[in-house]
Amino acid sequence: MQRGTFIREARLVQVSNITRSSRDSPVFNVILTHVSSTAPYPKRTHTCGELTPAHAGIHVTLTGWLLPERKMSKTMSFFPIKDSSGTTQLVLRKGHANAHLTALSELPAESIIAIEGEVLVRPELSRRNEGTGQIEVQVNNFTLLNPAHRNMPFIPSDNQTLVNEDLRARFRYLDLRRTALADNIRKRSQVSRIIRDTLHDDGFLEVETPLLLKSTPEGAREFLVPSRVGQSTAQHDGKQTPLFYALPQSPQQPKQLLICSGAVDKYFQIAKCFRDEDGRKDRQPEFTQIDLEMAFVSWGVDSNIFSSNTWRIGGHEVRTVIEKLVRRIWQKVEEITLPSSFRVITYNEAMARYGSDKPDTRIDLEIQDITPSLPIHARASFEDLGDILEAIILRPSENSSFLRASQKCDYENEPNISRSVIADSNLLNWLCDNRSINLRLSSEEHALLNKTLGVSSGDTIWLSRRRKIPEGGSTALGRLRTRISELAHARGDYVPPTIPHFLWVTEFPLFTRADPDKEFLARGRWSSTHHPFTAPMWQDIEAMYAGRIDQVRGQHYDLVLNGVEIGGGSVRVHDAAMQEYIFSQVLQLSDAEKSSFDHLLHALKCGAPPHGGIALGFDRLMAILCRTSTIRDVIAFPKTGAGTDLLFRSPAAINEEVLYQYGVRPTRC
Repeated sequence: MQRGTFIREARLVQVSNITRSSRDSPVFNVILTHVSSTAPYPKRTHTCGELTPAHAGIHVTLTGWLLPERKMSKTMSFFPIKDSSGTTQLVLRKGHANAHLTALSELPAESIIAIEGEVLVRPELSRRNEGTGQIEVQVNNFTLLNPAHRNMPFIPSDNQTLVNEDLRARFRYLDLRRTALADNIRKRSQVSRIIRDTLHDDGFLEVETPLLLKSTPEGAREFLVPSRVGQSTAQHDGKQTPLFYALPQSPQQPKQLLICSGAVDKYFQIAKCFRDEDGRKDRQPEFTQIDLEMAFVSWGVDSNIFSSNTWRIGGHEVRTVIEKLVRRIWQKVEEITLPSSFRVITYNEAMARYGSDKPDTRIDLEIQDITPSLPIHARASFEDLGDILEAIILRPSENSSFLRASQKCDYENEPNISRSVIADSNLLNWLCDNRSINLRLSSEEHALLNKTLGVSSGDTIWLSRRRKIPEGGSTALGRLRTRISELAHARGDYVPPTIPHFLWVTEFPLFTRADPDKEFLARGRWSSTHHPFTAPMWQDIEAMYAGRIDQVRGQHYDLVLNGVEIGGGSVRVHDAAMQEYIFSQVLQLSDAEKSSFDHLLHALKCGAPPHGGIALGFDRLMAILCRTSTIRDVIAFPKTGAGTDLLFRSPAAINEEVLYQYGVRPTRC
């Protein structure tokens, strides 16, 4: 085939998606002439987002995606052209002198073109202040670089048509053309640059850690990667045993070993992590965290002062770094100046006042322990069982934003909650009428209780009985508090403050039996609230060695923003004997489970400094900065809520012959 024939055939293929009616039109030959994606084309002089009135009168070449035409008359049309930087309005004036430009109207939307033209200042009434809204480009010539298919699954620039989320996920490369998603990706890049610059300036070293590690019982379910490496030597009971890597839940062990080595004093990494967990709007199987670790962090303060807003644990050096980092991000990205330090509360206070270990302190509703206000005989019935009676009291004069939501809130899924609407008819017996509480009070005792609590007709009281020592991440009234605020927000009665509410939560229980996500590993044993390398508060070390495990608090700190946990960290155990005791006596790990940590224990024995660190959830942080409810909107190629990838069609089955090479046998039903 001659070269000229080849080029002609190639051009015919490139325009094969143009309709038959277009082929029969006079402009088809013009379109064919402009199909030149396999040949040189005019070099771009500017992006579609940078032109201003200062460029008026100059000749420019723009490249990008052609968006749908707006016809103003038979002789004039407007076309937007878009690239990753923004959109510019094109003006097309049709006439005998530029008849070849008529072909632009025949191209499918989303086609890739290069245009040449002159920058004009828009008429005064047509100017807009945002983006390139003050200029337009009069087209003199264009080159079709790649025509778009006329039957695309959806048109990214069409903001009027709702597109199924699965369809968007399947064609993510089209979805990413939408301005909102593209802006999110750019903002993510901006924030990652701020993170790196800030931590580098503070003396941190960026170090990459392995993605192929060994499975360890650290808490979450892991992804396993079968390997042929070492298969010839892997024998168990005379049979070949398949070998697996595990993808890291976090770089926890490698970063601690870096600090133990003495080669790195301050480590950070924007790290990929993996957990085989159910998908949620703020969670997916692979995620990114801002990970850091520091040597020679403090181990608490020599004080037993019990006051609010006091950081009584160690690791204040980590706190200082993170607050500085977060302040810089908000200043540069949001132009908001945050306070010099963030509020601090303990886990017990968070659970008592807000019913959550990650409370949204913007919500002006608090939980009260009303047990001390009960008559002595009623109070004794709770204290004997180690219980308390909690309440949320909504008053029309103070909580008007939440009253309608409170009346409509469904609480059937919370059997430990009851609601009393106070009226003149039940003012002196509302607690006695509550069958779930089952208390007997005289009218005088009821009147005194009302006076103590400030209860009057028109109030709504939510009640719940719970254990005095809090467990887990939330209480029944804490979950109700969140539901009421969400419903009030959806109804338009309540608008959360725009100023971000950052909060440190500290002094968590070091060990727990109330985390269902960890029960598959714990199997009735104690598990670590954070992870097994978290140090106890020095005041509680004696209780830990004495076996009073439920009394031991950890040097664990979570950073919470508007009710979302965006980071968590701790001071680590640097004493090998203490770490061995936690593994063996508290967590009761088997010898096989403990062997996963032999290298870490040995590193601690070889002279490890006191150290601590934290990991911030980068995806969650970006979702908040981008004002979206799902992390999938801030990840270029996310997984679905079910953890699947519709674009790359993963996970996928593997051929049995391939599995055989790894020593893996498929199960037979």
